[in-house]
Amino acid sequence: MRYALGVEYDGSDFKGWQQLGENGCPSVQAALQAALGSVADAPVSVVCAGRTDAGVHGECQVVHFDTDVVRAPHGWTLGTTTRLPRSVAVRWCVPVAEDFHARFSARARRYRYRLLNRQVRPALYRQTLSWERRPLDARLMDQAAQALLGENDFSSFRSIQCQALHARRELQSIRVSRHGEIVEVEVRANAFLHHMVRNIVGSLILVGAGEKPVSWIGEVLALRDRTQAGPTAPPQGLVFVGPLYPDNWQLPAEVTL
Repeated sequence: MRYALGVEYDGSDFKGWQQLGENGCPSVQAALQAALGSVADAPVSVVCAGRTDAGVHGECQVVHFDTDVVRAPHGWTLGTTTRLPRSVAVRWCVPVAEDFHARFSARARRYRYRLLNRQVRPALYRQTLSWERRPLDARLMDQAAQALLGENDFSSFRSIQCQALHARRELQSIRVSRHGEIVEVEVRANAFLHHMVRNIVGSLILVGAGEKPVSWIGEVLALRDRTQAGPTAPPQGLVFVGPLYPDNWQLPAEVTL
């Protein structure tokens, strides 16, 4: 039997999603597999929709796993959550067809980056907010970001550690908005490269701070050179909102196109 789970986590205490060997650093994947294995009383291996880096959070990460153990969906949800650290929770569990794949069945993925824009660093919500003391013009940042829309080679916003076979991705939407002292960047694409969102945000900050013109983001994209873009924004402000799937998989509305 194959199940899909929606998983929420605070990535502050983890070295990322992916398990790195039996004696590796703490990962969300390892914690989830251990909890599921305890419920199943058997080893369980999960596949996720998109890996996240150290310090990055997940609002609704989707995973799938296979098991011969029979449990009701609410049993997997509640039983697993009680065995997880308080920073991780299973939000829902849905039985799915055998050909569902958390990664390959997804048609889009969404991220949100939030930063506090004021003189003083955050104390409250410091684990889920980045910080920029220089005043930012979110309107200019939004204008600049539109140059990234469509299918492009995102080599300029790709980490040198990225293992993807190519740098072409389809950026479906990007929006920068201000909500009081918070500047928020919302991004949706078919898939993302390693550090792609954080590198885009780091570059947009330079536009918002007045160091670079609006046209600069498009120019950097065309150069296909990571050294020409801005710095990588910190991980704390980044949340993997979740993937999106066709409605034939009958998953919850928050992950359905």
